[in-house]
Amino acid sequence: MGLRRRMALVVVSVAATPLVLGGCTAERKSAVRPVERRVPAPELTLTPADRSRDVPVSAEVTALVTGGKVTAVRIADDRGMLVRAERREDGSAWVPTVPLGPQRTYTAEVTATGDSGASTTRTTTFTTMPTSTKPQVTSTLYFGDDRTYGTAMPVTIGFDPPIARAARADVQRRLFVRTDPPQPGVWSWVDDGSQVYYRAPDFWRPGTTISVRAGLEGLPIGGNRVGDADRTATSRIGRQVALEVNNATKQMRVLRDGKVIRRIPVSLGKPRTPTSSGKMVIMEKHQRTTFDTRGEPNGGYVVNVEDAQRLTWGGEFIHGAPWSVSDQGHRNVSHGCTNVSPANADWLMGVTQVGDLVTFTGTEVRLQPGNGWTAWNTGWEQFVKGSALPVPAGLRPAPTATPRPGAVAGGPPTPGPSASAG
Repeated sequence: MGLRRRMALVVVSVAATPLVLGGCTAERKSAVRPVERRVPAPELTLTPADRSRDVPVSAEVTALVTGGKVTAVRIADDRGMLVRAERREDGSAWVPTVPLGPQRTYTAEVTATGDSGASTTRTTTFTTMPTSTKPQVTSTLYFGDDRTYGTAMPVTIGFDPPIARAARADVQRRLFVRTDPPQPGVWSWVDDGSQVYYRAPDFWRPGTTISVRAGLEGLPIGGNRVGDADRTATSRIGRQVALEVNNATKQMRVLRDGKVIRRIPVSLGKPRTPTSSGKMVIMEKHQRTTFDTRGEPNGGYVVNVEDAQRLTWGGEFIHGAPWSVSDQGHRNVSHGCTNVSPANADWLMGVTQVGDLVTFTGTEVRLQPGNGWTAWNTGWEQFVKGSALPVPAGLRPAPTATPRPGAVAGGPPTPGPSASAG
């Protein structure tokens, strides 16, 4: 009896145990709270890398972000002075507004924030290289500061020596244009790399302000050269004026805002030294200048002229020519220039602006790319093919008519000695 009782007690104890455990489990379930899911902070990588040395003075601060976007950037030099920088349109980098100093140390602090509000801050400190002893590429910005230009004015930059095709994308990324009101455009290279042009699909709108920066100082170009300078300019687009010259009629039409305001008889280049046909832009204006063609194949003379307006690097001008007044409107007798009477030349000087379009038709030869500012001598579809960088979607060509000279909208790097007169 006693043994059976003890066994029964053990069985009861064991059988009762699950009930006790089951009661505890139910009690804990009622106290469980949802586990909060932690959202990771954005990942952020900076360039130049931390502790980099011999960084070019053209350096930009690049931020590669995953899971967020950059919300704050602070760049300071080794004296604690803040460095002003502008964000690229695509958000990929911050470009100092002036070149960095040689052999200086800079610190960039960048913060990226995700959609949840979580943020990451990274810091990079780098030191720039000494002043480079490599040969420089000489750049010339043919767009002055505080000027008024015609509606066909391309932003033109010349290079000596020319830029090799493999280096053009790096150079083009350092060329900046802003327009107010906005009228976006594209850079396009002359085949030999001696010039690059910037223009919009249509002519600039009168009253537009254009700001340009060629931030090339210290930029590595092709591995064995560097850019020479950082150049800036801001100017305005003036009234719309265009000239049309027809070799068949020997007449020039002068249009303002698309309306003819004068017809002028002309004498163009004779067959042995013909004037080029194509779309040119007035590049320079001189009240008086000297054409010295000694040593040129079809030259060998020196002549003083008045009211001269350059159209090509090769020496084609519009100018006063009192010696050919009887030929103007009838026959071509010049060495390639457009001869007009002294009175008409003087009148034109008061009407035209650098940047006005001049279109020639019906002569014996075509205008060669790069012989002057030839940005308008091709249609938009062909022009954008000269860009070394992808063309933004909104500027990719669509079938459109070539801009008319009357529509209102939007060579060597140094002029050579060649000039013609007749």
